[in-house]
Amino acid sequence: MNQPQRCIATKPPLFTTALFAAALLGTAPAWAGPVGTVVNLSGALLAKKADGTAKVLSVKSSVEQGDMLVSEKDTYARIRFIDNSEITLRPNSQLKIDNFSFEEDKPEQDNAAFNLVKGGLRAVTGTLGKRNKEKFGMNTPTATIGIRGTIFIAEYIAPSEAALAAYGMASVAAASYTDARSDMPMAVPLQVLPPLAQAPAVPGASSSRAPGLYVQVLDGMIHLTNQGGTQNFAAGQFGYTPSFSQPPVILPSNPGIQFTPPPAFSTGSGSQTGSGGPGGSDAVDCVVR
Repeated sequence: MNQPQRCIATKPPLFTTALFAAALLGTAPAWAGPVGTVVNLSGALLAKKADGTAKVLSVKSSVEQGDMLVSEKDTYARIRFIDNSEITLRPNSQLKIDNFSFEEDKPEQDNAAFNLVKGGLRAVTGTLGKRNKEKFGMNTPTATIGIRGTIFIAEYIAPSEAALAAYGMASVAAASYTDARSDMPMAVPLQVLPPLAQAPAVPGASSSRAPGLYVQVLDGMIHLTNQGGTQNFAAGQFGYTPSFSQPPVILPSNPGIQFTPPPAFSTGSGSQTGSGGPGGSDAVDCVVR
């Protein structure tokens, strides 16, 4: 059987990594070695490393703590972690593995922290989440997802660039507002700005839903927590929260969540590959510097 080839490429000037602010607050990883493996792949998948390099992944490629996984257009990617949990990324998604620590005989050291920066995924709980559910957390721009032994789908729709620009301008105006009598800065509530959830749909976008985090629970239970409060969601329920300051709510029906990976993803065969071709015999792991 041919072994995967490896290549080294020079990073082009425009190939930059957008760091997610919350990830900057993390500490150095304590777990050494791979934390998961790509078992199904339908297109291009990239792992951006903390040292600035990037690796094009194929089926059977390892993922590590600190990786930012980026799925390209039309790419679904299923990753199985060392505790037998699974996360399947949908196209145009970014997921940061902030922390993952698991040893079969050391449950007290369990820790799983993810960061859904963009797009969506389906998560299936493994041993870690079943024996230490409080040690699992998934941050998103609008809420943190906690589990109680479950299978769930999460999808984050970002506001339009115009809405973000307007919100940023309002933030600056609030920060610089002063009281005419005391000439001291005052805290001006940003509620004067229309909520980001009400921003108009982006022309040509695949979804006309309002920006925010959408969830669907397929089995078990999850809870969403942000500055607005905490809400539990049971199997069969759908949820939504538009911003980190507004409480999560239960939706009466499916708001339009669609998660349709290729049929091979449900077989567990790992036979679907990206550019490496059937079976992965010609797969190339390419490190970009």
